[in-house]
Amino acid sequence: MKPYFVFLLLRRIGAIRYLMKDSSVPFSQKALIVFGIIYLISPIDLIPFPVLGFGIIDDLALWVFILSYLKDQLDKYDTNEGKKNSSKKYKGKKIIDSVEYEIKKDDHENRKDED
Repeated sequence: MKPYFVFLLLRRIGAIRYLMKDSSVPFSQKALIVFGIIYLISPIDLIPFPVLGFGIIDDLALWVFILSYLKDQLDKYDTNEGKKNSSKKYKGKKIIDSVEYEIKKDDHENRKDED
């Protein structure tokens, strides 16, 4: 397992709280996260804990599945090193991604520079 993979999972885990607060996220996605939390806390497991110490594997496998299943949704809420969530700021607005642009000086500014 690469360290980047673990780092990415941790960032997605951090984005869960923002996803849960957003009213535009479908109920089914929120229910999947709630189910995962209940399963993690619950003493009932598919693989019992005393079985060769592998009891935690089913919990980890479930969370890796949940985080990979919701990856696109969670990546929208990635706060990039704890910066504030901007989902409320841009909610309901059309966002255009992947646009190349170039900033040019205005003719008026060019004339001032020449003087």
